[in-house]
Amino acid sequence: MTDTTLAGTPADTRAHGVSLTDAAAAKVKSLLEQEGRDDLRLRVAVQPGGCSGLIYQLYFDERYLEGDETVDFDGVEVIVDNMSVPYLDGATIDFKDTISEQGFTIDNPNASGSCACGDSFH
Repeated sequence: MTDTTLAGTPADTRAHGVSLTDAAAAKVKSLLEQEGRDDLRLRVAVQPGGCSGLIYQLYFDERYLEGDETVDFDGVEVIVDNMSVPYLDGATIDFKDTISEQGFTIDNPNASGSCACGDSFH
């Protein structure tokens, strides 16, 4: 369902505007295999909090909630609730595994500023 563009960034994000890079999709698949479950999806959301006003949430969820928007990235289902869609439209989730940085990152063009630790934004 996704088309891959330069640098492995998926181009097709019709439902919610969030994209998942190939590296992030591979890491999510690996984590799901470790869990031994095939009924989980990656939920991405924003909630009030943090030092900048909003915090990102990334977690596995087995539920579909009313108003959820879903996109499948090569077997990895990414769900965004309808309240979070405007804050995340155009965001890209990546996974970095280098000597200086490891973990999921979110590049969000809607964030006008963030805190020093990068966990919250406004």
